Amino acid sequence: MQKFHLLVSLSLLACLVTLPPFVSCLSHEDISGQKSTRHNIHRLSPKMKSEVALHGVLLWVSMGFLAPLGILIIRMSNREKDVKRRKLFFYLHLILQALSVLLATSGAIMSIKSFDNSFDNNHQRIGLALYCAVWVQAVIGFLRPLRGSKRRSKWYLLHWMLGTVTSLVGIINIYTGLDAYHKKVSRNTRIWNILFTAQIFFMGFFYLFQEKWEYMQKQGMISGNETIETTNMNQLITHTESQKVLAMVPESCAKNNALKNLFD
Repeated sequence: MQKFHLLVSLSLLACLVTLPPFVSCLSHEDISGQKSTRHNIHRLSPKMKSEVALHGVLLWVSMGFLAPLGILIIRMSNREKDVKRRKLFFYLHLILQALSVLLATSGAIMSIKSFDNSFDNNHQRIGLALYCAVWVQAVIGFLRPLRGSKRRSKWYLLHWMLGTVTSLVGIINIYTGLDAYHKKVSRNTRIWNILFTAQIFFMGFFYLFQEKWEYMQKQGMISGNETIETTNMNQLITHTESQKVLAMVPESCAKNNALKNLFD
C-alpha cells in the first residue's frame, strides 16, 4: 500500500512539474499577443526549423524505435530458459526504456521552451498525455514486486497494458507530428512516412513471428512424431493382416492318407 501511495505521489509530481510550464507559456502568449497567425505560420527561422526537426527526431527515436524495441526484447526474454541470457535481456530492456524516457523528456523540454504550446491540435494534446504516461510507466517499472508475491500479477498486467498503450499512442503521435511538420514548414514528409511505416511493419512482423516461432517448432516436432507413429502403426497393421491372411489360406492340397497326416 505504501508503494501504491508513492506511485500516485510521483505520478502527480510528474504531472505538476510538466503542466506549469505549458500553462505559463500559454498565458504569456495570450497576454503579449505574440501568438502565431496563419499568415506567419510558414515563416519560421532556420533555427526554429532545425529545432522542430530535432524535436521530431528525438521523439521518433524514443517513442517510435526504442520503446517498441524494448517491448520486443522483454518478450524474447520470456522464452529464454537460460537464467543468464534472461537477465541480459531484462537489463537490455531496462536500458532501452531508460533511454526512451530520457529522449522523450528532452523532446518535452524543447517543446516547452521553444514552441507555441497553444494545444490547438491533436499532436500537442496527445504529446502532453504521453509525457506524463512515460514517466508513470517508468515509476511503475521501478516498483516491480518480487516474483511469487500476490501483487506481482496485478503489477504485470498494469505495466504491460500501460506500456503497450503508451507505445501505440506514441507511434500514432509520430504520424500526427509529421503531418504538423508538413503544415508548419510546407515540406513533403511522404518519404518519412514511408520509412517509419516500413519500420513499424517490420517490428510488428517480428513481434508476431516470435510469438509463433516456438509454436511452429513444436508443430514440426509433433508432425515428425506422428509420421513415425503412423508408419509403425501401418507396419503393425500390415503384419497383422498378413498373419490373418495366412491363417485363412488353406494348406496345399494333400491326400487324406498322406504321410504328413500320420505326424499331425
